[in-house]
Amino acid sequence: MYTTRPWTMRQYAGFGTAAESNRRYHQLLDAGTMGLSVAFDLPTQMGFDSDDPIARGEVGKVGVAIDSIEDMRVLFEGIPQDRVSVSMTINAPASVLLLLYQLVAEEKGIAGSALTGTIQNDILKEYIARGTYIYPPKPSLRLVSDTFAYCRFEIPQWNTISISGYHMAEAGATPTQEIAFTIANGIEYVRAAIAAGMDVDEFAPRLSFFFVARTTLLEEVAKFRAARRIWSRVMREEFGAKNPKSLMLRFHTQTAGVQLTAQQPEVNLVRVAVQGLGAVLGGTQSLHTNSFDEAIALPTEKAARLALRTQQVLAYETDVTATVDPFAGSYVVEAMTDEIETEAVALIERVFAHGSSVEAIEAGFQKQEIESSAYATALSIDSGERVVVGVNRFTVDTEEPYEPLRVDPAIEAAQTERLAALRAGRDNTDVTAKLAALREAADGDGNVLYPLREALRAKATVGEVCGTLRETWGRYVPPDSF
Repeated sequence: MYTTRPWTMRQYAGFGTAAESNRRYHQLLDAGTMGLSVAFDLPTQMGFDSDDPIARGEVGKVGVAIDSIEDMRVLFEGIPQDRVSVSMTINAPASVLLLLYQLVAEEKGIAGSALTGTIQNDILKEYIARGTYIYPPKPSLRLVSDTFAYCRFEIPQWNTISISGYHMAEAGATPTQEIAFTIANGIEYVRAAIAAGMDVDEFAPRLSFFFVARTTLLEEVAKFRAARRIWSRVMREEFGAKNPKSLMLRFHTQTAGVQLTAQQPEVNLVRVAVQGLGAVLGGTQSLHTNSFDEAIALPTEKAARLALRTQQVLAYETDVTATVDPFAGSYVVEAMTDEIETEAVALIERVFAHGSSVEAIEAGFQKQEIESSAYATALSIDSGERVVVGVNRFTVDTEEPYEPLRVDPAIEAAQTERLAALRAGRDNTDVTAKLAALREAADGDGNVLYPLREALRAKATVGEVCGTLRETWGRYVPPDSF
């Protein structure tokens, strides 16, 4: 574990334009961040360009706006892509943003084999908890499998998926639900890749997971331990994996954004420190610590630096890194691990009683279970049974004023101008031909990432390539939206 080196310290950042986010990345790297985590704005996450009418008012608000290879160049200007591990929180268009990242690295003379990092690429949890889906589940799973196959040859050190329970937890899932539904989705991805003709040991070593760390420190440690046990057993017994790396549950952790409060925001520094400690004691491979002001707005530079300093104190000023497993043999943690494992396995069985994780999603099973838990939590907070410091107990009459970071609304117009210039200066005949090749591949059964890459190289935009796939595969509409 951490006896020879600490976990990878990541900070999740991205806002406004690519140039603004690039400046923040350089600040984080100068402060000692080991890896970057890119936050994309909502239009990018949904596969729309900044000048699309549906994007109005959302450009650059919750992450950086990336419309084309030109934006990606600016985002990583001056950053050594062969030496910095990059995580990208992107799902439905994950392959698009990964290919843009690869193309920019190639322009710097960096081979795909030298790139390290992760794309979230976990589309199934979008149908359950988060909602940034584009296509229906079946073609979405095909895109995930195509990404596995592409990266095996083109970007072999890349983690091709981060199977995520974090967003389910943020939506209200309990620790047991978080790992049960996440592992069920993981099983679904493995089955899809095997059905596409891949050997389990060809892709399983590059699978990774993403969990939350709450303030209930002991329960969170037990959750991580239980998840590792279940995944290892599933990979060995159900899928016959032989490579020891295929049995490993490698995971990134983020502290619990849902537990941050806008009231007395400085108290969040304490919450984040406890949550980060739980992730470390649970054996995370990488960690993002939230900034104390994130319940109010995007983090300021000072708040982001304090969040990173929290990790550095844990790594270099405590003794938790001196032993491989500080909780080994703890009666309480071992008992809690057994309990969570038993409950999670039973819940996984309930998922697959529907036939598959996808069929359970289509039946609304996971979503309904999480919503019930979220409602129960809300009731317990409202009644005071569950204490939230500064909210339902230990409140203050007046809050100190706080000036949050604000995103300039003018960036929407600036991005629109950049897109107009891009379309005017490129070879549009070539772009049209490349998009036609992408459509043909999507209609067939070949790997769509190769024609997708060439369309992006020709300066097709994120919205254009996603729109081409949307026209071919359709758009997902949840059954409870009617």
